[in-house]
Amino acid sequence: MLLLNKQISSKFERCAGISASRLQLLCKLYQVDEISQTLLQKEVGIDGAAVTRHLKQLEAIAMVTRRTKPEDNRVTLVSLTDYGRERIVTFKQERSQFVTRLLQSFDETQRHQLADMLQVMNGHMSDMD
Repeated sequence: MLLLNKQISSKFERCAGISASRLQLLCKLYQVDEISQTLLQKEVGIDGAAVTRHLKQLEAIAMVTRRTKPEDNRVTLVSLTDYGRERIVTFKQERSQFVTRLLQSFDETQRHQLADMLQVMNGHMSDMD
């Protein structure tokens, strides 16, 4: 299972041009105007140091902006740039095409079964916390 996850992640990044973790961050930012970096980290469930690293790299390519909250210098606020909003649409399309290609040999029943099994596994993961 770990090998499959690694292979899927690697191929997805090559096809979409962005890692799944960064896409997850961008998708969350797409849903809000601005969010604290701490809350963003909690919402997506990615390690805080990894979120900082991803955001710095996304900021370097002008996809996100980060600023200190004026009322509390300890809080960093994050938002998508206009360029980031444009790119997220493309990334979502690429993700959809990737998933379609990945599941192309499954019929509709098999896809539903897989989705159900993954949902159960996800529930088990939540129970382990």
